[in-house]
Formats: sequence, structure tokens, C-alpha cells
Amino acid sequence: MQVPLDTARSCLEGSIPAVIATCAADGTPNATYVSQMQYVDASHVALTFQFFNKTRENILANPQATALVIDPVTSASYRLSLLYLRTETEGPLFQSMKARLAGIASHTGMAGVFKLRGADIYAVASVEQIKADTRPRPPRERNLLHALRLAGQRLGECADLGSVFDQTLSLLAQEFRISHAMLLVADAPNQRLYTVASRGYSITGVGSEVAFGDGVIGVAAQFRVPIRINHMTLEYRYGSISRDGTAGAVPLESAIPFPGLAEPHSQLAVPVTVGARVLGVLCVESPQDLAFAYDDEDALVALACLVGTTAAALQQTADSAAREAVLPDAPVPQGPVVEVRHYRSNHSVFVGSDYLIKGVAGTILWKLLQVQAESGRCDFSNRELRAMPDLGLPDLSDNLEARLVLLQRRLAERCPVIALEKTGRGQMRLVLRGRLRLTEVDD
Repeated sequence: MQVPLDTARSCLEGSIPAVIATCAADGTPNATYVSQMQYVDASHVALTFQFFNKTRENILANPQATALVIDPVTSASYRLSLLYLRTETEGPLFQSMKARLAGIASHTGMAGVFKLRGADIYAVASVEQIKADTRPRPPRERNLLHALRLAGQRLGECADLGSVFDQTLSLLAQEFRISHAMLLVADAPNQRLYTVASRGYSITGVGSEVAFGDGVIGVAAQFRVPIRINHMTLEYRYGSISRDGTAGAVPLESAIPFPGLAEPHSQLAVPVTVGARVLGVLCVESPQDLAFAYDDEDALVALACLVGTTAAALQQTADSAAREAVLPDAPVPQGPVVEVRHYRSNHSVFVGSDYLIKGVAGTILWKLLQVQAESGRCDFSNRELRAMPDLGLPDLSDNLEARLVLLQRRLAERCPVIALEKTGRGQMRLVLRGRLRLTEVDD
């Protein structure tokens, strides 16, 4: 019986290797297992190219192939008629397959053997079901379509970016039944991502960072593609936790502990995008193998799109908001003097001996503190920050509001003497709960 490729999509998780049959130029057949077959779209699949073996030799001489795939839950099996088109050795699809193969290799004890050389793209001419389901598929614990419907409603009610972040993680826990999740915002000019919210961990990790291209999160951001791994692998964990390596006066220890499971067995990282821009990454994980299937990936990609469009709309509104509120004067700080140091090399800020923040968020905080010290002002707006040339902020396409949320949360978590409070759309107030001594460090 002929069926659409989507019917056999659950067979392409890699739990049961596919069997691929090819023929040499003289008609000699060959059959072998392939580590991974990945769904590309409704008429294409991709197979891993790892070795230049008989299958590879055959397919280059005769591009026709037949594959047998089996559903690991129901035991249904399908025969796919394939036509080889091309091999990709870089780009989003290659990176996605490379990450998944690393998980399969680690799970099977073949981490030193399974190395992806390319992603072979095949057109699917037909899909024939050759064995019907022998076991019923268990009912899903969650209705992903209904969860997405609720996500659209609740995100649409958010009035600011912080609410979007919190609502997203709440939806993941309550409606998608995913206990461990984190959201990171992108600093595209510096090719880094910063954690702004997390759920299900012993620490929040607000302000912790990952470089583009590093681990599942960094690869998802760099190539703008979902990265899904269903077996534990050290190669694609969270990436290296950033540490300042600048010699001299800059302290070496300025890394913020990263949230995350000690041994995640399933991970799914999805880029949050608007058009061609990467705003951040949504990452979920589980201590169980095979926790996230294709349907979960589709649902979280849709959720990330909702988050991206909502965030972009709120950012635009915040940046264009005019200042109208008249606020009372801030109280004069009391208490002992606390030194705040700013290092020009990377704009890191230390309060006393404790590292607080760096990068764009550190630049913003230092400027606000300088203005307050010089003029006594405590109230600021997004529009005003954009107009300060010495801040060196990225262009308007960058998400300033996300940086301010990051700074606000990091201050609330780690700095009792300084706070940043929202006073309206695109408006904020710097609150000092102690006397400060500002020190600029040249290095």
C-alpha cells in the first residue's frame, strides 16, 4: 500500500537503523545498515555519509536505492524508493545530522568511529507500507496543537519582554509538559548568547553565555536550524562556559554558572528568529532518552516563531515610546560605600569583588551609573539609550529590550545595592540602595 512519507516519519528517529540496498554498475546488489536517515520534507530524506564503502561506490555509479525503515514503537515497516541527488558537507542540514549522529554514536559506544563526512540528499519516489502496525501506538500525554493555541493567546497578552520570557517557560512546563527549559538572547555582533530565563534547575544562570557554534545551543543559533539529540553526548552539551582570558588587571574569573542537567539524555535547541535575524535560542532537555520526537520539534519551532514575532513587536513599541510619566525624585542612597569597577576591555562590571555582567549589558549599566553620579538622574528611556553614541549599541535591529531584561534580572539576583525597574513602556529607573564609588579600569 502506497502512503505519504509523513506516515513513516516516526521510523526516522535512528532507534532502529535503516537498511539501504544499492546496485553496482554491473547489477551486483549490496545491502547495509545506515546510522541515520533524516526527514527533510514531504518528498526528501537525507542519509549519513560516513565511509567511502560499497554503498557509496554504488550510489555514485547508479543513483537508485531502496531503503527499509521500521517504526520502533509499532513495528510497522516501510519500503522507500530513493533517487540520490547530491551530498552536502556544510550548512544547516549537515550540522543537524552531525549533532544527531554524535548522540547515536555516544549511545552505541561508537563515538570515535561515527564521523559525518556528508549528508546525502535523496528524492523519495514512493513509500510502500509492507507491514502494518503490530502494536498500538500509546496515546500522547499532551496535545501539542492545543498547547500552541494557548501559547498564541497568552503570548499575545504579554505587555513586555520579561513577561514573554516567563510566559514561554510557564507554557513549556504546564502545556507542553517539559520540565527543563531555558531561553537565551543573541548578541549577534559578538556572536554570543546570554541566558535570560530558565526553569527546572537549581540555579537560574541568568547572564551565563554560550558562543555561536558551541554545543546544541550555539549550533542552533549559528545555522538557524533546530538541533535535536535523543541520546546523551558530551560533544554537543552546552558548549564552553565563557571565561575572560585577558591578562593583566581584568580578573580571570568572570563566568556565570550555566543552568542545565548534569547528564541530559535528550536535548532540543530551537532558534528564535524574525526574518533573517536570530533573536535567541529556546532550549529544552530531559534526563530520558528519546524524549523529543519530530512532532515536539515541529511544535517548538512554531512556539519559537510566536516568541520571536511577539518579542520583535514589543521591542519596536518600547523603542518608539515617548516619555510621559512624571516620577518622584529618587531617595538619596545611604549606607557604606560600595566600589563598582568597569573594565574597558570587555565592559565587564564588578560590584565589590563580585562579577556582575559584561558586554552590551555591562556598557549600559556603566553609562546609567555615570549619568546618575554626574547629574543625579535616575530615569531613562530606550529611545534615549539609542541616542547615546558613546554606548556603541548595535543598530535598531538588535533587541535592546532583551539586554535590559537580562540586566534587570542579573541585578535582582546578584546585586542588592543596584536595581533597574520598569516605569512604563520603554521607560526605566535606576534605583540605588547604597552609596557607590565608580572606578574605571584601563587595561
